[in-house]
Amino acid sequence: MSDGLQITEIFKSIQGESTWAGLPCVFVRTAGCDLRCAWCDSAYSRDGGAWMTLDAILQRVRELDCPLVEITGGEPLLQEATPDLARRLQAAGCTVLVETNGAQPIEVLPDGVIRIMDLKCPDSGECGRNRVANVEQLKPYDEVKFVLASRRDYEWARDRIAAYALASKVKAVLLSVAFGALPAAQVVQWMLEDRLPARFQLQLQKFIWEPGRRGV
Repeated sequence: MSDGLQITEIFKSIQGESTWAGLPCVFVRTAGCDLRCAWCDSAYSRDGGAWMTLDAILQRVRELDCPLVEITGGEPLLQEATPDLARRLQAAGCTVLVETNGAQPIEVLPDGVIRIMDLKCPDSGECGRNRVANVEQLKPYDEVKFVLASRRDYEWARDRIAAYALASKVKAVLLSVAFGALPAAQVVQWMLEDRLPARFQLQLQKFIWEPGRRGV
């Protein structure tokens, strides 16, 4: 097993999405991604990065002194050492979130790690890469996210929420909009009309800081 990861950045901010939104959080952003979503807002993490040992990553997390840690990307599950990093963060007393694009097996992560898993909608251009087998691996404390850019995306998400009984399977089903692509009020109206068992969310960091800013 590898003893390190390619890392794009490690920083402390507030959690901008999920049911953990608004809480202080340390982000460990890995480098490398297997998808090319049309609306990607972290394309800078697709390649490159700097090699860090797990010990060095854990030391940096300790220095930032926050009990909530999210491993994100890029796509963290492309790297062999991600489950071990998550396990070691748990052992250090951290609550660990892993944000994943849903194209890689999620069962490699230790029990108790909270998976925030995307299901990619059609307008992402990567809908065909969803690993449907992951749905059966979801735990009651996990969360599933849909990013919408159109009515077509909304209807696709609505139908999958029903088909996979997601509202009874996970802690939260999250709907958000690709920034600037679709009015939030329109999605909320559709959700209310359909009595959709899901939570609407905005990316808080894009309202607190300039939308393209890194490290927040």
